[in-house]
Amino acid sequence: MKESEGKSEKIAKHNKERNLLALTGAAALLALAANLAFSAFNSHRKKTKKKDLPGSNVRVNLSPSEILRLADRIIANSKAVHDKVASVPLDKVSIVNVVSPLAELEAEQFPLIQSCVFPKFVSTSDEVRKASAEAERRLDAHALMCSMREDVYLVIKAVAARGEWTSAEAKCYIKSLVREFERNGLNLTVTKREEVQRLRTQMDELSLQYIKNLNDRSSFLLLSEAELAGLPPEFFKGLDKAEDGKFKVNLRSNFVAAVLELCKVGRTRRMVAVAYGKRCGDVNLSVLENLVQLRHKYARLLGYSNYADYAVDLRMAKTTSKVFEFLEDISINLTDLATKELNMLKDLKKKEEGGVPFGIEDLLYYAKRVEEQKFDIDFGALKQYFPVNLVLSGVFKIFQDLFGLRFEEILDAEVWHGDVRVFSVFDLSSRELFGYFYHDIYAREGKYGQTCVVALQNGALSSNGARQVPVALLISQFEKDISGHPGLLRFSEVVNLFHEFGHVVQHICNRASFARFSGLRIDPDFVEIPAQVLENLCYESFVLKLISGFHQDITKPIKDDICKSLKRWRHSFSALKLKQEILYCLYDQIIHSADNIDVVELFKHLHPKVMLGLPVLEGINLASCFPRSAIGYEAACYSRIWSEVFASDVFASKFHGDPLNQYIGMQFRNKVFGPGGAKEPIEVLSDFLGREPSIQAFVDSKSEYSL
Repeated sequence: MKESEGKSEKIAKHNKERNLLALTGAAALLALAANLAFSAFNSHRKKTKKKDLPGSNVRVNLSPSEILRLADRIIANSKAVHDKVASVPLDKVSIVNVVSPLAELEAEQFPLIQSCVFPKFVSTSDEVRKASAEAERRLDAHALMCSMREDVYLVIKAVAARGEWTSAEAKCYIKSLVREFERNGLNLTVTKREEVQRLRTQMDELSLQYIKNLNDRSSFLLLSEAELAGLPPEFFKGLDKAEDGKFKVNLRSNFVAAVLELCKVGRTRRMVAVAYGKRCGDVNLSVLENLVQLRHKYARLLGYSNYADYAVDLRMAKTTSKVFEFLEDISINLTDLATKELNMLKDLKKKEEGGVPFGIEDLLYYAKRVEEQKFDIDFGALKQYFPVNLVLSGVFKIFQDLFGLRFEEILDAEVWHGDVRVFSVFDLSSRELFGYFYHDIYAREGKYGQTCVVALQNGALSSNGARQVPVALLISQFEKDISGHPGLLRFSEVVNLFHEFGHVVQHICNRASFARFSGLRIDPDFVEIPAQVLENLCYESFVLKLISGFHQDITKPIKDDICKSLKRWRHSFSALKLKQEILYCLYDQIIHSADNIDVVELFKHLHPKVMLGLPVLEGINLASCFPRSAIGYEAACYSRIWSEVFASDVFASKFHGDPLNQYIGMQFRNKVFGPGGAKEPIEVLSDFLGREPSIQAFVDSKSEYSL
């Protein structure tokens, strides 16, 4: 093990040593005492030739032509397997000749598919990214065609009818295959099936039109510097000027959020909020109304009473009534705290602006003003305590220790850029190889701009008993070390890193037998819960000290009072802000639960009811600018709150007070990560908690740290 050097003059040298991630001074002492170091990067490193990882079918550095040829081979092979399965006589079907070939095809082809697709996120070449996008288009079209093959559906249906399950997971897999076909209308008459496809095409077109209208960047407001008082100089650098000297403020979310949070002029905040809420106007209103009606028709053809029932059926929530009950319970339980928060903001506005009524456009600005008064947190200064290498070393150490893992860097593995690092993951006790992950975290031109995890290969058990190991890719856009000065992370980036690294471990520690249930291919209501649980670690003092150190003297982590302030800051005005999110979730759920809803009047009715009497801004129309209801999250906007609520329960019940308890960590690894999608999420959580999950811990956390 190598100790942190703890001397400012050694930092530059330390950062150049890519084979070692630094520990903070405090972490180094703890690691030395407990022999829990980042030792894998010294004593267990393996040097290999540049080649594919053993057990991984992921291919990197493919040329544009190779990507397209691989996509075509994948499609040809898939068609051949589906044709062979479809040719099995209905009286001869079995797990062996129908189910196993399809399961093995999924396991074998997923990493090859991802080899074609992931370059569009990371490649420095425009041509490679274009080829990757084209390959994805071809592969998606083929997947859709496979999902509509009646001949394959009939043989799978015949296997299901026999009920000869080899295991509970195999039964779950077969039911999943049948359900997928039937959600595409394969159990309907030809006429109705054609109608399902026609409706799907129309819905896709309208969804894309809605988003295209929203992405129109031509809308702006002309505002003077005085009208934008309070905005920092950096804000104005991104704005063009009109002939009269006023600034053109684009009605894009980043500019609007900055104005609503920082502008001192109430009239400006209101003007910007109204203009933002009116964008796309009647055009998108008409699109959404048509889209919702088409969705209801689509769902009813498939046997559901409305689209919300169709969307929720495969999720942890299961029923629309459960979603409404959940949202209303959270809203009611937070009403008293939200009222207290709102009164505090109203009082502050009265002091600063006199008798001008408080509006929804004032929420972010006055919440930030109170936070500045109540919390001594300078996030610009705080950033200096989170050098990238220090944070990474802390994250690696925490996840190794908590989940009984060992990470080893593989030198000279084939990668697509010099910044990319590759690690193998072993079980600490058995030394079994669990999987690999690629680490592509530094900013560069052409790379995907958000922190995220991409599954490159799913874990699976083949028919001969061999286990295919998972492979993941962690992407970020962090600052790189420059001329001896370490790259520094904003606190929000630290939180995101914990969250996404949670997904890496979640993917790799999965032990499902079928690739379909592996890693991150699980219930969308459930998939974020483990990462949300681990995100909570960022607000624990012990963890914060472990991952921090002043960039000029890494032996100095952030102070105790800052740790406490961060925890309280996290929950400041959270009840009121959450009420606003619940408002959007209820709106989304209602319009997808009933026909002939007046979407404009609905929002006018819901707004004051949920937002403690605050009226809707005059003239705004949520229906015309609500992207989550247009594509991707329709009838499922509640899911983010759902994940956060149950993650709070898990953390408070099991991790609170001893967040790095390895016994709990191993239980979490085995009982939550292990099953993947092969087990019902409610069963997974209940098994880990010893009871059904509850909203109470979430509600209590908001009250405990209230202002």
